[in-house]
Amino acid sequence: MSEINNNEYDYNPDLVSLTDDNGNEYHFEVLDAIETETGRYLAMLPNYEDPQKMLEDSGELVIVKVGEEDGEEYYFEIEDDDEYEMIAEAFVERLEDYFEIDNQ
Repeated sequence: MSEINNNEYDYNPDLVSLTDDNGNEYHFEVLDAIETETGRYLAMLPNYEDPQKMLEDSGELVIVKVGEEDGEEYYFEIEDDDEYEMIAEAFVERLEDYFEIDNQ
């Protein structure tokens, strides 16, 4: 009988921690990244240590724009509605084969 190497199937998600203006820390798993002529964007899902909180979460994608200042990467909200819609649509097209996405 052959031996199965469990390390071959390890899942190592790309996790980021963000802190809001009030000092609250939130954790996200990066699902995908897109780079366009307007910038680089990330699609993320909230990540919880408590499985119950994960079940209670809406599962809504969090989409941010990536910026850089003094060699440091930072993330910010997309304020332009047209830009947001364009990027959200691109992520939905890319991710709908892997996730159940409600396009309402």
